[in-house]
Amino acid sequence: MHPELAADLGRLPELLEETRQRALAFLETLDERPAIGRSGAENAGAPLAEEGGGVRAALAEFAERWEPRLSASAGPRYFGFVTGGATPAALAGDWLTSAVDQNSNSSLDPAGQQLERETVGWLRELFGLSAAHRGTFVSGATMSNTVGLAIAREWLGERLGVDVAEDGVGALGPVRVLSGSAHSSVAKALSVLGLGRTALRTVPVLPGREAVDVAALERALTGTQGPCVVVANAGTVNTVDFDDLRAIAALRERYGFWLHVDAAFGAFAALSPEHAELVAGLDLADSVCVDLHKWLNVPYDSAVQFTRRPDLQARVFQNAAAYLGPLSEHPDLVHLTPENSHRLRALAAWFTLRAYGRSGHREIVERCIAGARALGAEVARIEGLELLAPVRLNVVCFSLTADPTPERLAALADGLEGEAFLTPTRYAGRPALRAAFSNWRTTEADVRRTARALARAVRGLTA
Repeated sequence: MHPELAADLGRLPELLEETRQRALAFLETLDERPAIGRSGAENAGAPLAEEGGGVRAALAEFAERWEPRLSASAGPRYFGFVTGGATPAALAGDWLTSAVDQNSNSSLDPAGQQLERETVGWLRELFGLSAAHRGTFVSGATMSNTVGLAIAREWLGERLGVDVAEDGVGALGPVRVLSGSAHSSVAKALSVLGLGRTALRTVPVLPGREAVDVAALERALTGTQGPCVVVANAGTVNTVDFDDLRAIAALRERYGFWLHVDAAFGAFAALSPEHAELVAGLDLADSVCVDLHKWLNVPYDSAVQFTRRPDLQARVFQNAAAYLGPLSEHPDLVHLTPENSHRLRALAAWFTLRAYGRSGHREIVERCIAGARALGAEVARIEGLELLAPVRLNVVCFSLTADPTPERLAALADGLEGEAFLTPTRYAGRPALRAAFSNWRTTEADVRRTARALARAVRGLTA
């Protein structure tokens, strides 16, 4: 054994303790750390040393060169993208995931996938899905959408009497994918799957909304030859708008399409009695995407993909090798996603669900919704800012009242001076900023602090 490896193995307990202390120090400074890390490309590109020096040398260099540049993305005022943190239980589960280092893909070594299936069952209940849906962990919403649409692609072949998994996508001919406000990951998935980005056809949305106009969707379906795919939204990225899932499912009975629902974070509305109606009909979908490193507050990377057709899923992703064993009625996880190697992502989710239950995660969701509403109210009161859409759930979408150029909005975001981090968007053709609430640490005090920083930044723009 290499001497540095042997030495680190011999002092592993103390090295893990030093790592624990560094992790705690980082977490304890989240409230003061700038929400967005400073750039520092000039520090990158150090050559690899011949002799490494062991864990302590790596810890020291990390502390000097990299840790100061990291953002407080696990903290309470990181409102960019849709980013959760890691609950204490999820963090414990994630640490154990690395320690036990399971590849949970095979029934030949079954405990990992058994734990995953239990966790998927809990999540299915949490989101109000029936036992008709089977689920699998994947790396994020993009992969969840990709897997769901891959199953849809196989279904298209089934309807046309061709085997896409065996013969290729060319056997399908032209494919149409209809959606009102599809997330960018949908087009990416279509590119990966060989269906092409141009297969995605945008359907008109309701006036002043991001929700699809169901009548317009029916007109588009009437003009579509052959089976197609509809991607419905349960929570759009800009304003968390929801398509009428029950009405769309009713159209499926007449037009026979595959219904994929992108519920990356909107699915969590099911936890709030006040908002559960927004996801009514989710169980009617043929496939569903839910991201977990958003509102479940488990570490990156983690998402789940549900479908009513696991048989088609296995047809797409089966991996034929003697050492894997034959496909069964309940395929091993190796046959259900693009990954042959599959870290035990489910353990972090299992820990946080087991630790806090439905009520704990309901409280996180409802507190985030209340925080978004409160920030929306503050934005409406700040001279020079205006809300662009109602705060429907957990995202505040707003812009400058005067000269809302991308450059001025970027200056506004920079003017927050690390107090909070917001990301740019474009809503109804207008440049905007958005604040997404999904972190379990965020409190009313963080809302007030963010509102004060916004007010100062607006004044700075007009001074």
